[in-house]
Amino acid sequence: QVQLVESGGGLVQAGDSLRLSCVASGLTFSTTTMGWFRQAPGKEREFVAAITWIRDMTYYTESVKGRFTVSRVNAKKTMYLQMMSLKPEDTAVYYCASLRSGSVYSAGDYDYWGQGTQVTVSS
Repeated sequence: QVQLVESGGGLVQAGDSLRLSCVASGLTFSTTTMGWFRQAPGKEREFVAAITWIRDMTYYTESVKGRFTVSRVNAKKTMYLQMMSLKPEDTAVYYCASLRSGSVYSAGDYDYWGQGTQVTVSS
């Protein structure tokens, strides 16, 4: 049984930093590409970042480039999202997911999802 568990969310002020974690179990983490998505109230779930299992290649949505960093530690079966210079528009529930196949940018290509962690950025 695959489980993805996110943690690290919270309420912060604009300009602050947070680090999200996603711990995986029940899958071969070291050969799984992983991604972060977020969903704000009234909006669709959107791609944030992803990291491949081959050469740890990283991908970001334009609005977070230079502020967010995705990383992974295979020995801990954990993926991280370091978020800096947070803005109110980053407020959302953040989800981690495992890629089944296809595009890292497409939510439909991910097969397992965590329950999400809330990030709220006040102005």
